[in-house]
Amino acid sequence: MEWVQHAVWWHVYPLGFCGAPIRDPDPAPAPRLRRLLHWLDYAIELGTNGLLLGPVFTASTHGYDTLDHFAIDPRLGDADDFDALIAACRARGLRVVLDGVFSHVGRSHPDLVRVLREGPDAPGAGLFDIDWERREPRVFEGHDGLARLDHRSPAALDYTTRVLTHWLDRGIDGWRLDAAYSVDPAFWHEVLGRTRERHPGAWFLAEVIHGDYVAFAAASGVDAVTQYELWKAIWSSLADRNFYELDWSLQRHREHLRSVGLNTFVGNHDVTRIASTVGEDGALVALAVLLTVGGVPSIYYGDEQGFTGVKEERLGGDDAVRPAFPDEPGELAPWGERLHRAHQDLIGLRRRHPWLHAATTEALTLTNTEYTYRVSDGTDHLDVALTGTDVRVLDADGGTLWHS
Repeated sequence: MEWVQHAVWWHVYPLGFCGAPIRDPDPAPAPRLRRLLHWLDYAIELGTNGLLLGPVFTASTHGYDTLDHFAIDPRLGDADDFDALIAACRARGLRVVLDGVFSHVGRSHPDLVRVLREGPDAPGAGLFDIDWERREPRVFEGHDGLARLDHRSPAALDYTTRVLTHWLDRGIDGWRLDAAYSVDPAFWHEVLGRTRERHPGAWFLAEVIHGDYVAFAAASGVDAVTQYELWKAIWSSLADRNFYELDWSLQRHREHLRSVGLNTFVGNHDVTRIASTVGEDGALVALAVLLTVGGVPSIYYGDEQGFTGVKEERLGGDDAVRPAFPDEPGELAPWGERLHRAHQDLIGLRRRHPWLHAATTEALTLTNTEYTYRVSDGTDHLDVALTGTDVRVLDADGGTLWHS
């Protein structure tokens, strides 16, 4: 897909962004999703051209415990509110990708509750992975509130395909497949093959945290995977003053790009904010790396304003990295302007050099604390010179295009 070569996502977690209650939610519908309408021009002025949205479907709490894949969470609104958002994005040329959780559902999913009550012969029982001796659903990675689908069953194949197709029919451009790594790639291969029969231009991004990116993409048929390896190397090399780690990861990144699309990022809804990890100066260096190497980059909402927040391993430990935004951009505090301006400049630089999407890197100089790499498509090139607190981007003639 040619359009993906130019994509820069603004990654938003809607329940947090829109100020929805996460625990003990009020089930009364509220059109909070429309708050995003006030931020679409902001996303464009930032330089992004698409929204990568976190969960928007009916769920028990944080959105990854889905109760109905065919309905907008009442904490965000309803189908009309969703359609209004899609129409507003279309009017501005913004692409939209939704977050789909098909590894598991919420333990309170009404069909699961009914099947557990009625037994293994109940209609729809094949959708869920249930231990019938214990009459309990098998759960996702030890989380008691997340019940696995049975990915060996035709029911799960049919259900997932119907959900993907339903929302593509309503105007979205693609899907992020949450916890895709936990599902047999053959399942995705079948589901995506069916879905592409109706929507051949849809883009599918798989969450893959570890393992063989290339093998997973080849077996599953996804267009891209999340580049957690590079994410870790960026912040860790800055925090530990060890650019050898970043160089090693960029060598692997170069090889991966030959075979698979990669979603690059320095922040998302599951990790500590980059500004909390390496400070504001370090966040600028991380941003420069993100926007000068190959891949499909995403900016996590608030990182462009220097938001801080630490993820903790406890109930509610994600709240600090999934905050509410003000009603409108004019209500943002002024202290984020330095990072906001840097995001605009560097996204603009990337958009002026679209070949960066598939570019490769090579080291020119490398020590623990200083690193210069060349990024090239074989015809054009840029040089990026880093220290732990400073960065300079140079054109092919050695002139400075941007510096922190």
